[in-house]
Amino acid sequence: MRTARRFLIAVAVAAFAVWILLPGGGPRIEDGSVLILDLEGEFIETAEPPFFARFLGNRGRPFVSILSEIAKAERDERLATVIFRIRDLSLGWAKAQELRDAIADLSAAGRHTVAYLELANFGANLEYYVASAADETYAAPAARAPVVGLAAEYLFLGGLWERFGVEVEVERIGRYKSAAESFAGRSMSDATREMAESLLDSVDAQFVEGIAQGRSLPEEAVRDAIAAAPIDPAEMQTWGLVDGVMQLDELVEHLGGGDVVDAEDYAAVLPSDVGFDPVAQFALVYGSGNVVTGKGRASPNGSPILASDTVADALEKAAEDPEIDAIIFRIDSPGGSPLASDIVWRATQRVKAEGKPIIASFSDVAASGGYYVAAGSDTIVASPASITGSIGVFVLRPVLGGALEKLDIGFESLTRGRHADLQLSTRPLSGPSRERLRAEVRSIYDLFVERVADGRGAEPAEIDAVARGRVWTGAQALEAGLIDELGGLRAAVAVGKRRLSLDEDADVALVVYPPPRSLADQLVEAMGGARLTLVPTPLDGVVARARPWLRALADGAPAALLPFSLEIH
Repeated sequence: MRTARRFLIAVAVAAFAVWILLPGGGPRIEDGSVLILDLEGEFIETAEPPFFARFLGNRGRPFVSILSEIAKAERDERLATVIFRIRDLSLGWAKAQELRDAIADLSAAGRHTVAYLELANFGANLEYYVASAADETYAAPAARAPVVGLAAEYLFLGGLWERFGVEVEVERIGRYKSAAESFAGRSMSDATREMAESLLDSVDAQFVEGIAQGRSLPEEAVRDAIAAAPIDPAEMQTWGLVDGVMQLDELVEHLGGGDVVDAEDYAAVLPSDVGFDPVAQFALVYGSGNVVTGKGRASPNGSPILASDTVADALEKAAEDPEIDAIIFRIDSPGGSPLASDIVWRATQRVKAEGKPIIASFSDVAASGGYYVAAGSDTIVASPASITGSIGVFVLRPVLGGALEKLDIGFESLTRGRHADLQLSTRPLSGPSRERLRAEVRSIYDLFVERVADGRGAEPAEIDAVARGRVWTGAQALEAGLIDELGGLRAAVAVGKRRLSLDEDADVALVVYPPPRSLADQLVEAMGGARLTLVPTPLDGVVARARPWLRALADGAPAALLPFSLEIH
């Protein structure tokens, strides 16, 4: 694994607020110190966590902040050991792989890396996958067994609408565009099952291979341990999955002691304190959340959105800034509006016209509209487990006449124009109108394929062969020609340095575009419609994943979206 030894992200948002309050310099760190970093909760692709997340523990922490802290530790010779205390994580497999890579780079830089598992739930496969990258792994005595094998669930809501007398008309382009199937169907089609099995196989292979390499075990031994699960911490040690079982204070003593530095104190260490000296500046532009038209950074519930005008403006301003040498377009999006996607795509072309490299870096998900916005980049980089592709379009049209009849509500409709019934919600479309709708969906799909073909230097027919709504992992997408390189944010920065003929070890500062807003600005946006949920329910995750599709259903417009129930545990 190539190690970017002198790379450091200069925009650790979590640390910035501390830096500006200090009179100068960072805390005193003694030689041989032990740093404890917490890996817990949700990490998101944004420069600023949702406003209310500040009052709800560590939920919504910018992912770049933990990468920055690890990068600082990588070159901090005062640290002998870094312990990663791992609890429940809310992130995808691509981010998990980036954490693994960062831990491996830390080890290569001479720090002794130790993972400490404090897991309360069964099935913490991803958490253990991250932990297995460390030099040593330990578990708390009361921790639960994490490795039980991967599972994915898919929901099909067609029967639900039927119970209420609602018919859902679907037009889609792409045999594998199963987002529409999830809403209108009752079970998996053969095409969806083929895609789902392929995705699960790809992630599972990466999961087992990563653990085997990290723990120096044969893959067969890892699969045997998974088959024996759930197992308690002592049994995990017998299987070779951990090196010991003890309390955290006992672990520090076991490792030889030394001054303990907690994460909060270490956040005050300045990049310059560890020798960071950038020779270039790269803009970091985020494209996170559902793709929508207009301006904004967060939805009413506080989650990030990829708003076309905001992101396009950020790309263009970064291209015009003479102090910016290249642009990293960091994407974590399941897609959304094709129109909004095309607006952002056009902005990437204007960036290229300015002569500045633009490198797309895929996080957990960059699929459908999330792939569309990246298609025109100079280079696309994705982690092996990134979810991408899904080049396809669908439209959902609810027909509410049956539901109204069940409620004894009368209705009539009048139209002027041959296809005016496209605007009605009480009756099915006429034959000519359905053909017109199908033609519109086909037109959007053809434009999508054309944009991808132009960006990939391929013929539309070649792209269509790997499109048709099919979702791929990053590893599969590389083979299909949809991305250029495997890796995370560090790999994307390395690409930018190569394109600018910079030395591989050159320091590069990442500058967020648009810059993080003040707390006052975030409060104004949050109070404009944010809804605060203090008590989570078992349905919260399902509702969150369904929200983009519910919006598409309500809008009645074509959508480029990933299957909402695609989540591998």
